[in-house]
Amino acid sequence: MSTFWSIWIIVITAVTIAGCTWLLFANRKIEASSEDFKDGEAPKTGHIYDGIEEYDNPLPSWWFNMYVGTVIFSIIYLVLYPGMGSYAGVLGWTQTGQWQQEVDEAEAKYAPVYEQYANMSVEELIANPEAMKMGRRLFNNNCSVCHGSDGKGSYGFPNLADGDWLYGGSAADIKASIAHGRKGAMPGWGGVIGEEGVDNVAEYVFKISGREHNAEKAAEGEKVYTTYCGSCHMPQGTGMTALGAPNLTDGVWLYGGSPSLVRHSIRNGRNGNMPAQNDMLKAEKIHLLTGYVYNLSKNQQ
Repeated sequence: MSTFWSIWIIVITAVTIAGCTWLLFANRKIEASSEDFKDGEAPKTGHIYDGIEEYDNPLPSWWFNMYVGTVIFSIIYLVLYPGMGSYAGVLGWTQTGQWQQEVDEAEAKYAPVYEQYANMSVEELIANPEAMKMGRRLFNNNCSVCHGSDGKGSYGFPNLADGDWLYGGSAADIKASIAHGRKGAMPGWGGVIGEEGVDNVAEYVFKISGREHNAEKAAEGEKVYTTYCGSCHMPQGTGMTALGAPNLTDGVWLYGGSPSLVRHSIRNGRNGNMPAQNDMLKAEKIHLLTGYVYNLSKNQQ
C-alpha cells in the first residue's frame, strides 16, 4: 500500500471515530430536572407526527454506555490488528498468516490418514469405502465446480463417468491429467475450407458417428476431412489421446452435438484448459483423487 493511501485510510478512520464520539457526547442530555417539567409533563421536542408529540428524554444509559463501549473496542482493535493504513498492529496478525496456520494444522491432523492411502494402489483404493469417501470430498471441494458433483460434466467440461477419455483413461493418464493439467486446442478451419467445406465436413462427421446425414455432402466432406482433420482425429475419426483429439464416432460431444454446434466447432475451433493441481494439492491427495475419478467411470461401465 502506498504512503498516500495509507495516510488517507488512517485520516478517514480517525476522523470517523472522533466524529461519532463528538456527536454522541454533544447530543447527550443529562436527566431532566424538575424545572424542565411543566404541569407534571416531561419536556417535548416540538416534533409532532400523526398527533403524537415526541418527548425530549435523555438517551437511555444502557444505550449510551454500549455506544461508548463500541468506540473503546474499535480503538483497542485498531491498536492490536491491521486497520489503520499500512500499520500492521501490535499482534502482527495477517489473514494470509492465519490461513497458513489453519492449513498447517489441518495438514498435521490429516497427514497420517492420507499417507496410509498413498501406499495403496488405485485398485486397492477403489476397494476401500473410506478411501472413496475421502476421494469424493476432495472431488467436491476441488473438481465439482467444473465437472459437477456427480462427475458428469457440462458444456465444455468432460464427463468423467462415461468411460470416454480425451487423454486416456488409465490410472496413470488420469493422475497426469489431474497433476499437470491439460490444454486442448482445435484450430478454426472456417477461413481455410470456407462455409461450404464446414458444412460438408459436418455432414461427414454425422455419417461416421452414425447420425442422419446428407450422403452427397458427406462424400465431399470426407475429402476435406482426410486433408485437414484426419491427422489429429485419425482417418476413422476415433481420435487420438496423445493430443486430446476427441473420438468423433461414439456420440459423445464435449461442446454439444447439434448440427449448429458441430459446425461452430469446425468453423471457429475450440480451446480447453484444465488447470494443473499439483501446486494446490499434495501427491497423496492427487493419488486419492485419481482412484475416485477412475472408479467413477468403472461404475458406469
